[in-house]
Amino acid sequence: MRKTVHKVIWGWDFDKEEAWLNEMAAKGLSLISVGLFRYDFEETDPGEYQIALELLAHGPNHPESEQYFKFLEETGVEQIGTVFRWAYYRRKTADGPFEVFSDKESRMKHLIRILWLVALVAGGNFYAGVYNLWIFHLWHNPISLLGIFSLVLCALCCWGIWKLWKKIKTLKDEGQIYE
Repeated sequence: MRKTVHKVIWGWDFDKEEAWLNEMAAKGLSLISVGLFRYDFEETDPGEYQIALELLAHGPNHPESEQYFKFLEETGVEQIGTVFRWAYYRRKTADGPFEVFSDKESRMKHLIRILWLVALVAGGNFYAGVYNLWIFHLWHNPISLLGIFSLVLCALCCWGIWKLWKKIKTLKDEGQIYE
């Protein structure tokens, strides 16, 4: 049986997305395909697969990314798909624990990549929002829905930046304790 779920999960909540996908796999619904806000599952043995995801440093068709995918495949990791620069993987649970990030430094680099992406989206939406509100003001129109939407999206991204910053700070603090 195949099941499709449509769900919006923000990039800064990737860890919650990963946990949800692993809960689904534990129930016997393993991720087989992914799209923008779309997840396709198939029935498997409960807990047969573990799921992981990451924001790639380059696009999925970049030679470094393709080389990375080949390396993962050699270690028993199956690439399920990509959405923009987000890559989704699965691996059989019988092969042992599945961690994409081997240490705190690689985990921190990943969080910083996400933070920069979210900051770029926030900046673009801030610019678009202010520009649209200014243009509508010049035309003596009372309101620009596009401008307001862009500024709300910018504010939401700022919330995501704050959450990512807290995660990065926590990792840094843990690193200082163990050093």
